[in-house]
Amino acid sequence: MTSPSRLPVTVLPVEGVPEVRPGDDLAWMLSAPLRRAGVLEGDVVVVTSKVISKSEGRIVRGVDRADAVSAETVRVVARRGDLVIAETAHGFVCANAGVDASNVDAGSLALLPEDPDASASRLRAQLSALLDVRDLAVVVTDTFGRAWRTGVVNVAIGCDGLPAVVDLRGRADDRGRELEATEVALADEVAAASGLVIAKDARIPAAIVRGVDRLGGDDGSALDLVRPADEDLFPTSPLQALHNCRANHTFGPGAVPRSALEEAIVAACGALAPHRARPWRFSVLVSEASRRGYVAAIEQRRGMSDEVLAAAPALIVPWVSLPSGRSSPDAGSARDEREMLVLSGGAAVQNLVLALSAQGLASSFIGCTKSDVEEIRVALGYGDGWLPLGAVACGPMPRHPVADPRPPIEPADVAEWR
Repeated sequence: MTSPSRLPVTVLPVEGVPEVRPGDDLAWMLSAPLRRAGVLEGDVVVVTSKVISKSEGRIVRGVDRADAVSAETVRVVARRGDLVIAETAHGFVCANAGVDASNVDAGSLALLPEDPDASASRLRAQLSALLDVRDLAVVVTDTFGRAWRTGVVNVAIGCDGLPAVVDLRGRADDRGRELEATEVALADEVAAASGLVIAKDARIPAAIVRGVDRLGGDDGSALDLVRPADEDLFPTSPLQALHNCRANHTFGPGAVPRSALEEAIVAACGALAPHRARPWRFSVLVSEASRRGYVAAIEQRRGMSDEVLAAAPALIVPWVSLPSGRSSPDAGSARDEREMLVLSGGAAVQNLVLALSAQGLASSFIGCTKSDVEEIRVALGYGDGWLPLGAVACGPMPRHPVADPRPPIEPADVAEWR
């Protein structure tokens, strides 16, 4: 595709496309309207995912919407009432996993195409042959909301014939300064422009965007627009992190980033404690020797092995500072203060586990008994002024996490309203 650098950009609606049904030849149905619209070499044809889904049979009937959303979801990012923000198998994060009831027959739901990039590639090849236009690109769009903006906008979920992302880092701006962070989501910009003429309420499912400068980029995939998981600062909403949190007894390969452990420990220290104190410390065991020392101390006293502790690439041992006799003149007061501090330690452990989960890490809390306490103190070099609470075993999330065996919780089962 040529690069019409600095040409004016024109956006044209493609009108007169018939209603698309499963099994229809979408390229043939678009070809006549595109001719009438005056398609030219170098144009980008933008097509909504809805007509792609219809032609490819991605329409389900008589299915409960919540069930359809669940089937299309690989990860829930956030939810509020009936709205679910979910990650799809493609890697897209969008409302209701892309399941949509608009512009389909009553009782039907449209699912996103299984492989929108492949759909774009097929459509491009077919349209080029039908229209005898060799220098053509295709972008497949869907409407997504934005986390910090009201309203929806067309984004690219499939593309062929132009770069999805153009990396301008290292180039100079108009002042000669080197660009350090600029990556242009070109396919998204084309998709958003098409939204000015593609009308959901007027059966205009396609547009021509003319004059697109490729900015020197190579052909790409819409999946290039999906942010890698290790760069995602907002993987899960706080409320969803609570719902997702569960004990993981297996871990994925690799180490745990120190920064993730530090973030989790700082979050743990946000727990409530008496007198606004921070009566906790954390022994972070990441070396093989330190982990072995802790596991050996536990196994020696119990006379049995703990597979979770042994398998975890990192162990975090939370400690609670016990009250001294000077601060509690009578035994009853000291006992009460001790109980409050232990409770605060439990809150800190819960925060720690939640913070690990929020960062996409697997964890499991393995408590210790009174009989374990002295062995742990000796193994880690703590005096009797500190009480260990056990260990949080943590590591990367396994590729195929074990499903939570617990039944779903109904508020009426655990809450009493008065």
